[in-house]
Amino acid sequence: MGLYPKTIFYPMGDRGFLLEFGDEISREINEKVRRMALAVQAEAIESVIESVPTYRSLLIIYNPVILSIEDLKKRLKKIEGGLQTTPLPEPKLTHIPVVYGGIYGPDLEEVAMYQQISPEEVIQLHCSKPYLIYMIGFMPGFPYMGELPQALATPRLKTPRLIVPKGSVGIAQRQTGIYSMESPGGWQILGRTPVELFDPEKDPPALLQMGDFVQFYQISEKEFHDWNSQSA
Repeated sequence: MGLYPKTIFYPMGDRGFLLEFGDEISREINEKVRRMALAVQAEAIESVIESVPTYRSLLIIYNPVILSIEDLKKRLKKIEGGLQTTPLPEPKLTHIPVVYGGIYGPDLEEVAMYQQISPEEVIQLHCSKPYLIYMIGFMPGFPYMGELPQALATPRLKTPRLIVPKGSVGIAQRQTGIYSMESPGGWQILGRTPVELFDPEKDPPALLQMGDFVQFYQISEKEFHDWNSQSA
């Protein structure tokens, strides 16, 4: 279906409200999510505590003592009616270095075998285009990006790993992402970046933001270690 002709509103417990704009991963739907998130922030509704944008929906956390769910829904519908006047910030492109394969990309060979291409072609395809950051989630600073070239679309691992090192660059279906910290995970790991994606001492703490773009480029193992040495 894609973008819904009419937004669906779902109560989420006694302090949450979900606005669902569509039923698939698409730039059109995600752009509406971003516009709505920015418009809600700009409106500064007195009861809204937080808004959490995703691929295709926006979660609103609010205080029902200040504003009832019915009144909040009316306010949100009014905001939605004026979304086309909400400007989106100019997207930023960030280039992210990656050392591919070996201990850094343990699934590179398997992905190449699955796609019946060489590991070098996997790397070339992964670095071939900028990726839109659809959302930040799963862990602080983790970017969900897409879409991968169709020739790289690969299922998740059948059995997730208990430990995926920080900086690991992975793919799942037509998504690509970067583990901002050590974590369990089931994505196919192609490589690792030395770039720090999340630093709570910085403002903003996350390097990458929803609506911006990332393009990967290949570096050597020596460059990876040199980068880390310079950052220490």
